[in-house]
Amino acid sequence: MTRYDILTAIPTAFHRDGTLDVDGSRAIFRFVGRSGNEGAFVLGTTGEFPAVDADEFASLVEAALEELADKMRVIVHVGQPSAFEAVRLTRIARDLGATEFAALTPYYLRSSDDAVFDYFRAVSDAVGDGRLYVYIYPARSGNPVSPELLVRLAELPNVVGAKISELSLDDIAAYRAAVPADFELYTGADRDLIAAVEVGAQGVVSGVSSVTPKPFRALADAGRSGDSTAIAAAQADVDDVVSLIGGDMARMKEAYRVLGVTDAYCRMAIAEPTDAEREAVAQVVTRHR
Repeated sequence: MTRYDILTAIPTAFHRDGTLDVDGSRAIFRFVGRSGNEGAFVLGTTGEFPAVDADEFASLVEAALEELADKMRVIVHVGQPSAFEAVRLTRIARDLGATEFAALTPYYLRSSDDAVFDYFRAVSDAVGDGRLYVYIYPARSGNPVSPELLVRLAELPNVVGAKISELSLDDIAAYRAAVPADFELYTGADRDLIAAVEVGAQGVVSGVSSVTPKPFRALADAGRSGDSTAIAAAQADVDDVVSLIGGDMARMKEAYRVLGVTDAYCRMAIAEPTDAEREAVAQVVTRHR
């Protein structure tokens, strides 16, 4: 059966001074929990994971599982520059009850295919009887994953799929042609749910769906129905939101203010929206809330 899964990449709430806002993050988790989406992707790029320390990671994973585990799948991102650090986070999350994980390839320094394989073998071992997704994002990590390497990684115990960010639909199709039929692929491009499924993906990991889930649910439903008119209408709504908010976490957090969810800020060096942008965010969120 063709799937149109929407896994929501969830922002992390910080106070204006940069300190972690656990209560604000819980409010965001609860909001996402009412979306009807199939899963949550926590502490990924949208969650500003490079700026979160191990103690904060544990607090956020605990909060996410408490707020979401009875409503949807919770995939915890544990990727780090080294296997040592990724394994440490995996063990923390597993001890808290996490069963699904994702790991960005090693990043910052260039790695060989064998080094990437060894990294994922260590994380796979730490996952135990859980499920692990390879997070492929060469534009940020500096480390590409070829179809041939992904085939090797798919043979590791617990590696069940991949999230693919800022690569083309042709790249997704090439992965699909190489990996086993039951290996799951998710695009990281918010607007590409239908197009990615058409080339063999199972869904999308979307940050924008964390603030405006309704257009994404409508698009998934339209895809399942096969109604081309409904698909076009829902795609236009998704494009409307994505064109304004995109992958900008500061704009997502402005949307949470508009929605009355929480007053959250970014810790990383992300510019706050201008007054004009705030007004535009308010308008698009109001249209699609």
